[in-house]
Amino acid sequence: MTDALSHLRVLDLSRVLAGPWASQLLADMGADVIKIERPGSGDDTRGWGPPFLKDEAGNDTSEAAYYLAANRGKKSLTLNIAKLEAQAIIRQLVKGSDIFIENYKVGDMARYGLSYEALKQINPGLVYCSITGFGQTGPMADVAGYDFIVQGLGGLMSITGERDDLPGGGPQKVGIAAADIMTGLYSTIAILAAIEHRRITGEGQYIDMALLDVQVAAMANMNLNYLCSGKVPSRQGNAHANIVPYQVFDAADGEIIIAVGNDTQFARLCTVLGCPEYASDERYIKNANRVRYRDALLPLLQARLITRSVEDWVRLLEPEGVPCGPVNSIAQTFANPQVVHREMRIDLPHPLSGSVPSVANPIKFSGTPIQYRNAPPTLGQHSHEILQQYAGLSDGEIEALKTKQII
Repeated sequence: MTDALSHLRVLDLSRVLAGPWASQLLADMGADVIKIERPGSGDDTRGWGPPFLKDEAGNDTSEAAYYLAANRGKKSLTLNIAKLEAQAIIRQLVKGSDIFIENYKVGDMARYGLSYEALKQINPGLVYCSITGFGQTGPMADVAGYDFIVQGLGGLMSITGERDDLPGGGPQKVGIAAADIMTGLYSTIAILAAIEHRRITGEGQYIDMALLDVQVAAMANMNLNYLCSGKVPSRQGNAHANIVPYQVFDAADGEIIIAVGNDTQFARLCTVLGCPEYASDERYIKNANRVRYRDALLPLLQARLITRSVEDWVRLLEPEGVPCGPVNSIAQTFANPQVVHREMRIDLPHPLSGSVPSVANPIKFSGTPIQYRNAPPTLGQHSHEILQQYAGLSDGEIEALKTKQII
């Protein structure tokens, strides 16, 4: 069985999360991904711990959990790209590659002779994806971009967090690096579209991806709420700006999410809660009215929901088609029977620890299922193999590069 992308080779010069997330997706789907890292230190995230992967004796290894989250299925080649010899090796590897990913500051790749304009002379079919905080153009092009900053600049934090008039109110970032992850996803889509264009035309192209662009685009309905009304959206905590009831409520033993998406579901919710009259009240019968009168309705629903446990309400509401669920910890999530059934945790062999836990790719192909070929590589694990097989270097030439601290 052939993997979906087994015909593609990727040179990945990206670090941290957005670029590595994109290249991990490509690796999961079968692409041959060569991760080029700095000798001695490698990807910044290798040191972003604790926690670190434990060896079989329970001691910390050199592999941080953060690094392990985004580098499965790749081969690691160490190269000091500031050196001319390393730049020559990359240009040699470009000849046989399809995709080039980098997230250096604007202008750095040109300084190293590795810009798209330079590399397309070697390989006109190369798809070259640059990922930066703010893009290759504009007044902020030279500013270093970080997910946290972009969540603030791009408006996400202005709508995330409890209402300002309630205890704990104020802006909050999302609990994961959302701008980085979304940029990795958008970059993967863009790369595959460019590969398809190349299949038809034979031409590669340059892709300019910016975290801020992605964050602005991903604001989705909140963007249009503002653009259509002229009213700036505000933080609603766990409530929804356009749908009621659609938030977290207190149950007798914890929190429960009620996510009513239409008027029929609201009527069913009221029946289960023992208050069917709410569904015929003119203030609540339609969602638009419920949004207007949310401050009157929500305390009434809360008074009902506090009387039983989360488990009881889920057991009663789910069969009636009312969307609901608990607020799980990550430990509870991985213990959830549905998550277990979907095999979302996997374990891969690892040279330092015996095995390393990982999280499965959520894509379920029928014809080309995801194959997990290897764990995130140790630093430089495949340097000799890549230089010999892909760059055509002899053992002696590789040893000379080590002596000169090129690799």
